[in-house]
Amino acid sequence: MQRRVLMALLAGSALGGAARLAADQPVEIRISAKKFEFHPNKVMAKRGQPLVLVLTSEDRIHGFKMPDFGVRADIVPGQETRVPLMPDKAGSFTFFCDVFCGDGHEDMDGTLVVEA
Repeated sequence: MQRRVLMALLAGSALGGAARLAADQPVEIRISAKKFEFHPNKVMAKRGQPLVLVLTSEDRIHGFKMPDFGVRADIVPGQETRVPLMPDKAGSFTFFCDVFCGDGHEDMDGTLVVEA
């Protein structure tokens, strides 16, 4: 009887540990940039869930800046830029291109929505 209880406790512990481990794995979010837009321009995430933003450019060098999380990166055509991010607060946070790409550049932005 004690052996069955011990086995059940070990199995439950292993399952709980695996679930915690899976929750700590970063979620990859792909965002592409091209003249005057990010796609998608609205990204959803959960507070405390680690992210990796995978940024690509379709046409030229762009910038990616999200001041609320201290994020800044260059996005170079033909390369992936991987940006780790831990959204530790809930709310809506703006990201934008900070490398001038022509008329319309000022409208090149998006939103990260972090749910509690």
